[in-house]
Amino acid sequence: MYESHHALGVAQAFAPARPVTLIRPHAALAAARFFTRHFPGRSFYAVKANPDPTLLTLLWEGGIRAFDVASIAEARLVHGLLPEATLAFMHPVKAEEAIAEAYALGVRIFSLDSHEELAKIVRATGGATDLTLLVRLRVSSAHSKLSLASKFGVGVAEAPALLMAARQVADALGICFHVGSQAMTPQAYADAMAFVRAAIVEAAVTIDVIDVGGGFPSRYPGMEPPPLAAYFAVIHRAFEQLPVSYSAELWCEPGRALSADYASVLVRVEKRRGEELYINDGAYGSLFDAAHIDWRYPVRLVRPEASSASLLGFALWGPTCDDMDHMKGPFLLPADVRPGDYLEIGQLGAYGQAMRTGFNGFGEHEVAIVRDAPMLSLIPEGGELAVPDNVQPLIRRQAS
Repeated sequence: MYESHHALGVAQAFAPARPVTLIRPHAALAAARFFTRHFPGRSFYAVKANPDPTLLTLLWEGGIRAFDVASIAEARLVHGLLPEATLAFMHPVKAEEAIAEAYALGVRIFSLDSHEELAKIVRATGGATDLTLLVRLRVSSAHSKLSLASKFGVGVAEAPALLMAARQVADALGICFHVGSQAMTPQAYADAMAFVRAAIVEAAVTIDVIDVGGGFPSRYPGMEPPPLAAYFAVIHRAFEQLPVSYSAELWCEPGRALSADYASVLVRVEKRRGEELYINDGAYGSLFDAAHIDWRYPVRLVRPEASSASLLGFALWGPTCDDMDHMKGPFLLPADVRPGDYLEIGQLGAYGQAMRTGFNGFGEHEVAIVRDAPMLSLIPEGGELAVPDNVQPLIRRQAS
């Protein structure tokens, strides 16, 4: 695999005709170390964000020992690569065969949001007595850029009955939720914890695990969240105030926050039409979110000489024959960008690699390692925790 200090080195060495995924192992390690050192609980990486085996191995090296898998294929992947890893099967609606296979692989943590799923888990595991069961609570996604409030989760009014039923068969019982992807304020977690408190009080059962799920943000143009330390502090304070035992554990499931900085993509401009650029990656490749939910990514011109042209907002067309292969942006680039130029598009370690398809024969890409800093990042330089003045320092709860 080719290595260079930055995207320009890759472009000059190869003049690639296909997109090149630029991976930054040091960024993945920094993100993993930041969460393992500073989140006041246990961090599970949400594999769906990017199942790249190299990334999984780097996160393990950085201290991540637990993984949130949403399918039996993800469970097989992580178990085969990292057999000592703890796996949590966190999809609330699973095939019974998938549950049985996961249990045979050593999975003992399962989520659910219905009595039907609870019965399914009990059947598929042969009435196992060593299960950690997490009831998924439906909470608001109002503070997040992408909602996850509609498909899964039991309401607060219905949760107590399900919690009491799960308590009867679980070795450890927990509550989990997901505030939505790219939560732009820590208040999202404070609000969700209020629902958790209400469910616990009404159910009057012992809760062993609180799992705040994912939603931890990264940085993108037009999206500047507070420091991650602020999220950790709000979560920790809310957790400390819940009516749970002193030994209760706090978990999280970051996906985007652990993987976004890991990769960017080097693309070539094939044509310019006014303020539209035709590039060799797009909606069916790494830029699904840019096309379908108008997600904006950081972009920069990769050219040996610096451009003195003013910035202009461009739309992008991908390489396929489909009109949906369109990313309206705007993506800010020097106004003199021209065919043959290369562009680097950042923060594609989260979902960019995972969503790539081979539609229309354009799925092939190269991979190179680069050593420079991510184009944007919320991970503090050096992995040091910087607590804003308006939040209390974290004190890690020790399990007894």
